[in-house]
Amino acid sequence: MTRALLLFAFAALAAFSPAQDLVKQGEAVFSKSCATGYCHGAKGTNGGAPRLAARGFDQAFIANTVQRGIPSTAMPAFGTTLSRADLNAVVAYVASLNGVTNLITNSGPGGAPAVKLSGDAARGRDLFSDAVRSFGRCSTCHEAGGIGIAVATPIAKVPADAAALKALSTSQVSTVTLGGESMPALLVSKKANTVVFYDLTSVPPVLRTESPSAVQTRDGSPWRHASVIGAYNDAELSAILSYLRAVVKP
Repeated sequence: MTRALLLFAFAALAAFSPAQDLVKQGEAVFSKSCATGYCHGAKGTNGGAPRLAARGFDQAFIANTVQRGIPSTAMPAFGTTLSRADLNAVVAYVASLNGVTNLITNSGPGGAPAVKLSGDAARGRDLFSDAVRSFGRCSTCHEAGGIGIAVATPIAKVPADAAALKALSTSQVSTVTLGGESMPALLVSKKANTVVFYDLTSVPPVLRTESPSAVQTRDGSPWRHASVIGAYNDAELSAILSYLRAVVKP
C-alpha cells in the first residue's frame, strides 16, 4: 500500500469513527428523551407517536423539528432543554434511521439493505419518499420496501395506472365525530376504555386517543386519496406505481 493510500485510509477511519460516535451518543439521548413509550418507540419505531425510522426525512427537517417541536401536538421543542452536543447527536441518530448516513452504515433507510432497482422503479422509489415534497409524499402514510410509515393498511394491490390510483376507493376511512366536529379518520383500535385513530384532517395525520363516550364513529367518509397526492403529476405517479410493483408482495 502506498503512503498516499495509507494516509487516505487513516483519514477515512478518522472521519468514520467520530460519525459513529455521534450516532451512538444520539441513540442514548433518544432512548432517554424520546423513546418513552407514550412518545416514540425504541429505535424510531411506533409508540404513542408515529414511527420515525424510514420516513424519508432529511436532516434539515429533523433538526428543525427537534429544535422547535410541532405546535398543537405532544412533540416539544428540545432546543432549550438539550445541550447543543446532545441536540446535534439526536438529530444525527434520527437522520441515520432515515438513510441520511448511508456512507457510514452502508445500508438503506432504517438500516435495511438497499433495494437494487432500475429505470422507472428506481425513480419511483425516490419520488415515494421525496423530502422536497415534505408531507405531501407517499411515505408519510404508506410503507413499501422498508420506506415510509404504515398509517394506512398495507398495500395489497397496486393500481393499474395513475388514473386508477387517483380514483382509488377509500372505504377503510371512517367518519369520527368529536365535540361536535366531524373528521375523516383511520381507526387503529376501539376498546372499552379508548378509541385510537388517525385524524386525516391534517398532514401528516395525527394519532389521537379519545374516550369512547366522547367519540362517535360511522363507516364511510367523503375523504378521497386523490386529495393528498396532488404533489405528483401523472408521470411521477406512474413511476411510483412501478416501484410498488417491484417491492409490494401480494
